[in-house]
Order: sequence, then structure tokens, then C-alpha cells
Amino acid sequence: MLKKFILATRKSPLALAQAGMVAAHLQAKLGVETELLKVVTTGDRQAEWSLEKLGGKGLFTAELEQALLNGTAHLAVHSTKDLPGEMTPGLAIAGYLPREHPGDMLVVRAGVESPRTIATGSPRRRGQLAAIFPDAQFSEIRGNVDTRLKKIAEQHAADATVLAVAGLRRLGIASWPGLEFHPMAFGQMVPAVGQGAIAVQCRADDAASLAGIFDADTKRTVTLERAFQQKLGAGCQLAFAAHAAADTLYFFHEQTGLRSLPLSADDFVAPVETASRLLKHFGFQI
Repeated sequence: MLKKFILATRKSPLALAQAGMVAAHLQAKLGVETELLKVVTTGDRQAEWSLEKLGGKGLFTAELEQALLNGTAHLAVHSTKDLPGEMTPGLAIAGYLPREHPGDMLVVRAGVESPRTIATGSPRRRGQLAAIFPDAQFSEIRGNVDTRLKKIAEQHAADATVLAVAGLRRLGIASWPGLEFHPMAFGQMVPAVGQGAIAVQCRADDAASLAGIFDADTKRTVTLERAFQQKLGAGCQLAFAAHAAADTLYFFHEQTGLRSLPLSADDFVAPVETASRLLKHFGFQI
């Protein structure tokens, strides 16, 4: 086992906070030193892009993966929801840290009872918000978490936006001047696949030696969610979401709307088969 691990990470405050959590975990479990390799991804460079219109797979992950493949990093730290469904050849997910709350937070400018304008570049969020606020108009928004909060609170770019609860918690943001925070239930807003989970990626040959130090429960649920993503070939251009709670699957697709089904322990044993069966139940030809 190496005495020092180089971790590839994006440079955003949230990405660095998450990389720090992985570094602390490796120190506690393996007693190793760590060093951060801070990488700028295509998604970071193209800050004005519409991810829905111009985005593609791996916008926030490809450069981190390249650092693994060329040997400049031993591990890459990702927000799991940024990972494409198909794994890059030669790489694997070593495991996940314990999952933070996977839900979404509706952030509304103070004094606004029902938002008429909502800033979100996510088709997943927009599709579900349209059912809750049928009269609302939608616009794009990009930037780090604090940038987005400032755009709503100070620049009045829109009445509201939606952010992941996990990101807010990891940045220590429980409130913001001029804004009100409203947690959204899974029955209102199905989270993105893997939302709230930090994935640690490695070269495929190293996966077996690292798997035992990560969280089994998070792997169990996220692996099932990613099976739906893989079957549908879903990316950031598609209004799709799947979240596996302990005993319930919450599912959203632009063709089906929001659905939920009970899950049994057996459904987690063979995630690919479960995803295929349930997608057929929802009417997809898989």
C-alpha cells in the first residue's frame, strides 16, 4: 500500500471540501498522507455554457479521469451525480463515503410566496418544478453554490433556485441573508442519481485493494440508481431521476412523470436486473 495518495479534484469550494473529506477518511482508515491535485475541467472552463444544450458526458469528470489514466493521480474525487453511467475503460469506483442527505433544497428570495421565475439549468429539476409551480418561468443559472445564492439574493436573477442539500451542508450553509430555504421531499423532487454521495475513483487494478475501506450502504443504493442511468443512457440533457431509499424507489422521467415503487432487499442484490424489470414496468422498451 502506498504511503501517500494524490487525489485529483476540481477546484470549486465544494469539490475541495469533498476532497478534504476523502483525505481525512484515507488518513483514518489507512494512515496515509494525501496531496490534492487541483484540476480545471471542461465544465469549469465553459462557465457560460448551457449544460442542457451544449453539455456532454464527462464535462466535470474527464480531466480527473485522465489524471488517473496517465498516472499523475492515484484517486479521483467526484460528486457521484457528475459521473456518466458508463465507466471509462481501465477505471473503477473504489467506493463511496457515507452519503449525506440526498435531497434538494428550494431556495426562495425572502417575501416571495410562490416563485414566478426559477433559475435552474437542470431538466430534471425543471420538469418536476413545473408540476409544483405550473405558472413559473425558467431560466439558466451556473456558478458555485455561493455564486448562485448571491444571484438570487442580491442580483434578483430569479425568485428562486434549487440546490442539493448535501452541498449546502458540506459548505456549512444553513441560511443566507435575504433567502428562505425549503427542503423538498422525495415525493416532490426526486434527486439525481447518486446525489449526496462522494465517489472515489481509481484505476481498475487498484479497486479490490481499496473497496473494504468505503461505505457499503451507500454503494448498495447508488449502484442500483446508476443501473437505471446506464440502462437509459441518461445524461444532463434528459429530465430523469432515480433515488433508492431503504424500501422505496423514487423515479422521474419526462415520459412517465414522478413515480414510486416499493423495494425489497432482493432488489438490491441484482441491480441491473432490477432496473431492467422496473423500467419495463414503467413502459420503457429496454
